[in-house]
Amino acid sequence: MQNILIYDIYICLRFSLHMRHLPILELLDDNSGNVQAIILSPTRELAVQIGNNIKEFCKYLPNVKVTTVYGGSSMEDQIRSLKRGSQIVVGTPGRTVDLIKRRALKLGNVKWLVLDEADEMLTMGFKEDLEAILAETPTEKQTLLFSATMSKRIISITKKYMNNPIEVSAARVNLGAENVEHLYYMVHAKDRYEVLKRIADSNPNIYGITFCRTRKETKEISNKLMQDGYNADAIHGDLSQAQRDEVMDRFRKQKLHMLVATDVAARGLDVNDLTHVINYNLPDDEEIYVHRSGRTGRAGTKGDAISLVGPNDWLSLKNVEAFLQQKISFTKVEGIKVKFKGLKPKKPKAVKAKENVVQNKKPLANKPRKVIKKTFLDIQDAGAMKIIKRKKLTPDQIEDTTKKEQD
Repeated sequence: MQNILIYDIYICLRFSLHMRHLPILELLDDNSGNVQAIILSPTRELAVQIGNNIKEFCKYLPNVKVTTVYGGSSMEDQIRSLKRGSQIVVGTPGRTVDLIKRRALKLGNVKWLVLDEADEMLTMGFKEDLEAILAETPTEKQTLLFSATMSKRIISITKKYMNNPIEVSAARVNLGAENVEHLYYMVHAKDRYEVLKRIADSNPNIYGITFCRTRKETKEISNKLMQDGYNADAIHGDLSQAQRDEVMDRFRKQKLHMLVATDVAARGLDVNDLTHVINYNLPDDEEIYVHRSGRTGRAGTKGDAISLVGPNDWLSLKNVEAFLQQKISFTKVEGIKVKFKGLKPKKPKAVKAKENVVQNKKPLANKPRKVIKKTFLDIQDAGAMKIIKRKKLTPDQIEDTTKKEQD
């Protein structure tokens, strides 16, 4: 037991691993009602999913209790569950801090701290909450960090919150899933929704997630799809927890074929057999693209990651390609003409080399007449050009002038 506690571990996984908390179940003391493991996740959905998975594994461990804490649900019910005794607590940072302040959650006996999607927790502004939670835990504990990418931001987390961690990587760093085909369509902003419908129509068995940037856009796109007869719905921050659970339950059971979501709302959602991930807008961060596309093409299945690219998205597309270390295939949309300048960088025009006769130091009068005529027409000497322009000389006049100079 002591040897295990010495080592902190950070794990890079491109896919979700349901069994990653099993070692904790094997090692905790089920005769004690103290909290021995605290598992933090960035979103309510992910916290609920982790809590339910652990409860399933504890089916034949009657003395092991699990409490899941998150905002949007009754705090009183969560406090009552903690008072009855729970060895494992799964929660979001915000609600965990609230319970600590109320003295309902005590972490003085914690032996395991798990940071699930730690990079996203920092992105969502939970840095202060994480530090407050860590301050309540003992110095001697094992810290486990899980992430889909191993970016500089994750490495900085390991240096700050972990003690000489061991890296376990089950995927190449920062690359997309190999079973995913990456495609993009060139579209105008006004045609994005029409192209989205074409994608759904051309794939009758579509089962995927469409990612939008804002809650407003998420609601607008999902409402349009439902009005047009598509089997779709959305999850976003304006839904209550009960409504979000209901939508996700229908989607997991494939009663919904298309889910429209923001990155925050969909973070950590674990749904199998997705055929498509559609980027209604390209994300600003290349790592987010990896997170999105990694939701399809799992467990040996094939999947498509499709991006709708507008005139201002070309640089973002190139950045994603550089991050993935692979090209993203261009695909045309039948029936929709896309023609605008500036999407692809223009190739520089070949510049014809000018004849540089000025470099020749010999007097012009020593050259044959034909060469002199050509030389005067192409001459780069500023003084000569001024004289020609001021006198408005024609080529014939220049030639006559040349004859006189030769004589």
